[in-house]
Amino acid sequence: MDYKRVLTIQDISCVGQCSLTVALPILSACGIETAILPSAVLSNHTGGFSGWTFADLTEEIPKIREQWEKENLSFEAVYTGYLGSAKQIDYVLDVIKSRMNKGGKFICDPAMADNGKLYAGFNDNFVSAMKKLISNADIILPNITEACFLTGAEYRESYDKTYIDELLNKLSETGAKTVILTGVSYESQSTGVVVYENGNYSYYKHKKIKGGCHGTGDVYASAFTGALMNGMNAYDSAKIAADYTLSCIEYTIDDSSHWYGVKFEPLLGELIKAVGVYD
Repeated sequence: MDYKRVLTIQDISCVGQCSLTVALPILSACGIETAILPSAVLSNHTGGFSGWTFADLTEEIPKIREQWEKENLSFEAVYTGYLGSAKQIDYVLDVIKSRMNKGGKFICDPAMADNGKLYAGFNDNFVSAMKKLISNADIILPNITEACFLTGAEYRESYDKTYIDELLNKLSETGAKTVILTGVSYESQSTGVVVYENGNYSYYKHKKIKGGCHGTGDVYASAFTGALMNGMNAYDSAKIAADYTLSCIEYTIDDSSHWYGVKFEPLLGELIKAVGVYD
């Protein structure tokens, strides 16, 4: 495997096993040099804790980009996750256009919504900015809620394949080259991911676990990126990421004291083997 350098741009939640505290170890375990650009620093994530501290790093982003330009630093891929504002998205686009190598991959997780609603603090202006970001992406990894906001489609909790196919077609029209749509359930006992690439649809179905865990979207997107940068195609990367995320949930779900994330670290060996780091 060629030694690659990937940049990931998202927030640091110091406690909570999400965002950069997930992306950095997972990508590193996949044998990838991982550079980070933090969009904000939080004491802990915002789901379930009684409060949190927040340091906005928006205005640091262009300063960091300028320094990287002086040092002639560049990246084989850029992977974005949670971004805090529309202004940050404009700055991130500048980083991608100036610091990603020609022919590099831009992987975008449009982390902004779930269960039919935008995350707290986001509005229509942010959605518009995210549409601009995904139009520049090689690969996007939305859930169904995010897909609906990005396309203007009606959000449904019950749906069929026709609905999902229409959603994927609309997402492809935004400009993203490959779409990985997560959390697609056609039956109550299973869920899965749909990969739309070059006009072709592929569905990977796996077991569905009742109840959710914080940070699993970040685990999934990071594992996907790690597999992709090890030479896997989009479908195989989506499958590896789904299997790994499911294993992490199963490993954690019975521990009520660990409600704030998944115990992904003890299972990194499983991911390393799946992506073939040492092959």
